[in-house]
Amino acid sequence: MSVRFRLNVAYQGTDFNGWAKQPGARTVQGELEGALATIFRRHGPAPTLVVAGRTDAGVHAAGQVAHVDLTPEQLKSLLRPRGGAPVGESAGAILARRINGILGPVPDIVVASAIEAPDGFDARFSAIWRRYEYRLADRLATRDPLQRHRTTWVSVDLDVAVMDASARTLLGLHDFAAYCKQRDGATTIRTLQDFRWRRADDGVLIAEVRADAFCHSMVRALVGSCVAVGEEKLGVHDLASLRDDGQRTSAFKVMPARGLTLVEVGYPDAASLAERAEQTRALRSLAYPMVE
Repeated sequence: MSVRFRLNVAYQGTDFNGWAKQPGARTVQGELEGALATIFRRHGPAPTLVVAGRTDAGVHAAGQVAHVDLTPEQLKSLLRPRGGAPVGESAGAILARRINGILGPVPDIVVASAIEAPDGFDARFSAIWRRYEYRLADRLATRDPLQRHRTTWVSVDLDVAVMDASARTLLGLHDFAAYCKQRDGATTIRTLQDFRWRRADDGVLIAEVRADAFCHSMVRALVGSCVAVGEEKLGVHDLASLRDDGQRTSAFKVMPARGLTLVEVGYPDAASLAERAEQTRALRSLAYPMVE
């Protein structure tokens, strides 16, 4: 019987063509599964990953979650004593250390931890929310070149108070088709649980966005709509009206990927993991859309 491990992963998305494995393209999934294939090359088919959120090209992650199932033979090979390995190291710690070793000394992906998952855990279907942050530097902010890969710069002054007010008008269970790139067979109905703006000490505007799930380009579209409000191109209540129209619009721009980071994925308590996964499968089916 296979053993499931939860992987907590961080990456800088700049040089990746998104999470999902694609022929001829460098992706986060491709790099991680390549490392797993190397580790278990003598022990059956290479393991594959299931992820909480398939981030788009250029999007970063500080708290991505994935799971991998290892066969008994693979687990036995992982636990086989090796010279120089810490005494009493858990299987998860060994797995994370070996993946990171293959990724290199200065990687743009890091497996922060790997732990044996509780019964019923599914990185994708057990999740109850995903939280993103978007960093945006306007003319009032300090433009730090060391942060350029994870911050979008705009040459305007933005009113963070009205942006925050407009963001809150979008909360709740709605059809967000106006803020999503459509995919055949995929629902655009989402529960937007939290959406707020603040200005950090260095003047950078930070959006915090949390929902049960996100469809493709949704976060960057939501951010772009608030930027239009901050520039006084749209009114505070226009964003809800656009949402309710249900049509993609040119009233705002979808913001670049570089400012977006998947910060955290939320899960219920261990006793509710399997039930949540079953509920999500029933709601979304295999048409469950990619997230940012």
